[in-house]
Amino acid sequence: MRAIQITEFGGPEVLQQVELPDPVAGEGEVLINVSRAGLNYADTHQAENSYLAKMELPMVPGGEVAGVTADGRRVVALTKSSGGYAEKAVAPALTTFDVPDGVDDLTALSLVVQGATAWLLLRKSTHMEPGESVVVHAAAGGVGTIAVQLAKLWGAGRVIATASSDDKRKLALDLGADVAVDSRSPDMTAALIEANGGRRVDVVLDMTGGATTDQSLVALAPFGRLAFYGMASRERPKPVDLGALLVHSTTVAGMWLPHALRVRDAEHGTLAHRAMAELFALVVDGKVKAVPGGEYGLGEIRQAHEDLRSRKTTGKLLLDPSR
Repeated sequence: MRAIQITEFGGPEVLQQVELPDPVAGEGEVLINVSRAGLNYADTHQAENSYLAKMELPMVPGGEVAGVTADGRRVVALTKSSGGYAEKAVAPALTTFDVPDGVDDLTALSLVVQGATAWLLLRKSTHMEPGESVVVHAAAGGVGTIAVQLAKLWGAGRVIATASSDDKRKLALDLGADVAVDSRSPDMTAALIEANGGRRVDVVLDMTGGATTDQSLVALAPFGRLAFYGMASRERPKPVDLGALLVHSTTVAGMWLPHALRVRDAEHGTLAHRAMAELFALVVDGKVKAVPGGEYGLGEIRQAHEDLRSRKTTGKLLLDPSR
């Protein structure tokens, strides 16, 4: 099969198109003929071995695929941690989800990582309540585009989106954000408070890191919550001062999607299955939509990673392994 393989860690230059033997599904696993794979910012961390889970070489990157199983089921799946950038992939049965009729590959792949992440950030990490103000950083990205829609759908009093260009901010507004702020604002604390009518904000969803995280934390109202789920700037925020959290009655939460596959849910099996069931239902009902961000062939994978690293992309990016 055709695939992308990494034999040394680094930037986009380490991504190589190769021919590899077809993978073989073991016990409790599913072999999938991949129609599309998802491209995520986390993949760039995998390539340079700076991800939360350490990678081993050689490696086929890619953590999510959509396609068809040997018995003809249309599915979307999370691989064990890699293996998605290929014509065939193996995924645990536990992380393989049947795709409802009427849901295309783009939408299914938008939900399995980005949608589930947005759901978890709002439902579990921050426990957003109706009427609260919600800041969505990187609002034109994969998680951000879904988070803006979910926050508005679930009754947020004011959704404040941040993005780096006029086009990205317009996209966030079109998706339901009440106001859009330039993510390059030199004083994010002041920008967020101004965007919230002079009041501090209740919820912040942040995957940027560095000064954006530091200044967003200062913008929180009493009992405000900041959920941290990535570090796109590759700049670490300052250490959290627990005393300051106490003084201001604020909360900082971390979130990593794989944990949702370990937490049990009485009705759906795991927390991830509950999230996917709810998200699929919202899509079928026309209440949430995926935002296409572009599609790349295997031969364009280096450009895809360069685009991800530059943070100039919007919506959901796909890889077509057939070209």
